Amino acid sequence: MVDGQTLYYRDSADAVVEHDLDGLRLVFHRPSGITHIIASPLPEIWSLLDEQGCSAEALWRQLSDHYDLEGDSTGLVQHLDALATLGLARLQR
Repeated sequence: MVDGQTLYYRDSADAVVEHDLDGLRLVFHRPSGITHIIASPLPEIWSLLDEQGCSAEALWRQLSDHYDLEGDSTGLVQHLDALATLGLARLQR
């Protein structure tokens, strides 16, 4: 764990099948057998997660390298929690 922060991570690449469809991403999660339809900004956030885990602050910095972001990582945490609720991300506090 990094400085007591919550880490967010995802399953290995072979645990999911992804397909882009007209601005949406379809994600079949093999362990749960559920197909999810996610829209921006969730696919962009989800694509940065890996099996090692990353804090919201580190993800915020990565996203801000590619997008013009304002504010802090508070909104990002809400999106990460939504991914966790769907079962597409896991967290370690």
